[in-house]
Amino acid sequence: MARDYDSQLLESVGVRRRRMRDALLFGSQRARRTADERLGKAFAGVAVAAVLCAGCVGWSFLQHTLDKQQAEQEKQQRRTQQYEPSAN
Repeated sequence: MARDYDSQLLESVGVRRRRMRDALLFGSQRARRTADERLGKAFAGVAVAAVLCAGCVGWSFLQHTLDKQQAEQEKQQRRTQQYEPSAN
């Protein structure tokens, strides 16, 4: 009989912990969530990932363009220094 009581007590504690964890993670309306909400969250995650990827590509393009402009300016400065007469 003592074993039955112990197992019931352990099971009730486990159920209580699971309910508390679910309440913390999902809120009071955890049973009312639908597939539409889950799909909406999945699409929102994909949209956020796409925005982040686009931002990374944009940043890379900007850096490449700025580096290219800087290299062109340095090349032009070298040309002008080459053609200027020496002040010696």
